[in-house]
Amino acid sequence: MVEPLSTSPETLRERCARYGIRFKKSLGQNLLLDDNINRIMMESAGITGEDDVVEVGAGLGALTRRLAAHARRVLAVEIDASFMPCLQDQFGGMNHVTLFRGDILNHSLRDLAGTHFPSSTRLKMVSNLPYYITTPVLYHFLEAPVYFSDLAVMVQTEVGERLVAEVNSDGYGVLTVAARIRAEVSVIHRVPASCFVPRPKVESCIIHFQCRMVDWVETSFMMKVVRAAFAQRRKTLHNSLVKSGSFGAPRTAITAAFAVAGIDPGRRPQTLTIEEFSRLAGEIRARL
Repeated sequence: MVEPLSTSPETLRERCARYGIRFKKSLGQNLLLDDNINRIMMESAGITGEDDVVEVGAGLGALTRRLAAHARRVLAVEIDASFMPCLQDQFGGMNHVTLFRGDILNHSLRDLAGTHFPSSTRLKMVSNLPYYITTPVLYHFLEAPVYFSDLAVMVQTEVGERLVAEVNSDGYGVLTVAARIRAEVSVIHRVPASCFVPRPKVESCIIHFQCRMVDWVETSFMMKVVRAAFAQRRKTLHNSLVKSGSFGAPRTAITAAFAVAGIDPGRRPQTLTIEEFSRLAGEIRARL
């Protein structure tokens, strides 16, 4: 059993000094003081010895260490080279942990999983996401043509509220729909700013995605429709969709799709449920 690292403020500062690590605001680096939060994240994803887990933003390795103690295999991704010696000293001798230095957004998840987790049947992602790439990383996983059964992530509270926003609320938008297409989404735990160093200006929360299998081609087209619809959320759906060239549907096809789907073309995008977006996108796609 691998014991979790101590995460007291003094230990973190000492470790950073030993490895010459400097916090970079440009990379949204805020290190977690409370290792109990890492436990909650890992347990919310139900990590077992059968799971292969991707971690984005490994940092000093506190969450990595918990994952390594429970998962079958771990791929720990870190963009900042200054963290790699610290990670290498801890995990370099563990055959089931792979340290990957790079930007997760520049790599296909299908390729990464195929290379590092060959023949995997249980993929999961658990991450304390850097604030500056939270939303792009979520889209990267939610829209990937590879199935992750669970995502457990620490995000800014504002992002968490968008993920669980109700229809016709201010927070309801593209990210909400992208998440709900792929998963049941729930807020697991609130995390105050005092749990981090340096202390951020925002609160955080742990979000769990219980993902479902979807048709990747179908949902990819649906997201094109959703993005076009929300491009100007104050305009009517009909006006936004007919002016968008993102999915190549003529005006006649879009008008007919509204009629067959039973959706008023004068509605605003934030008033449509996930099921209505799905029905509308399906009717548009059938006419291409």
